[in-house]
Amino acid sequence: MFALFREAYYYLDLLVGYGSPVLVYYLYRTGRFDRFLWHFFWIGAAVGLTWEIPIFVLSGEATTWPVVVWHRPLIAHYAVFMVSHTLWDGLLFVIGILLVRGLCQGPHFVRFRWPELLVLAAWGQISELAVEVTTTANDGWSFVEYWWSPLIFQVKGHNITWLMQAIWAVAAVVYYGLLIRLKPRYR
Repeated sequence: MFALFREAYYYLDLLVGYGSPVLVYYLYRTGRFDRFLWHFFWIGAAVGLTWEIPIFVLSGEATTWPVVVWHRPLIAHYAVFMVSHTLWDGLLFVIGILLVRGLCQGPHFVRFRWPELLVLAAWGQISELAVEVTTTANDGWSFVEYWWSPLIFQVKGHNITWLMQAIWAVAAVVYYGLLIRLKPRYR
């Protein structure tokens, strides 16, 4: 079973990424998601582009000083994965909003509140670590250890570094700032 998951990993990665806008749009059109969530899916994807572009451009496919290395050949051009991961980011941010709505007292995102930011930040850290562990366990990709991105631990001999954890910590703050700033437009 694990071997089948490993072999299908890149396909599943792309399926979730490219399926995310379809799912979020369906939930929006059927009234399960509001316009705010639909828009903030795309805002989250745009925020994700700020790190996905540099990471993929500085991947083992494109440079001699890679940030990330692919352990198995990709099934499509790395730009296809970059777009997919950007859509993943949008979905992860929307899940963060739903967690804030479920765990924090409302009204949500009307002013700075530590509990909201902490939920978004914790979700960012947990989801990022889950992605990294899953991909390294499936021999997908891993991040290269540098002085500015030290090793946290290894899974199957592949690195889990601090780079993406730091990026998601900053991203949670930026996204939360956007939520607070843009929420008044949705009243």
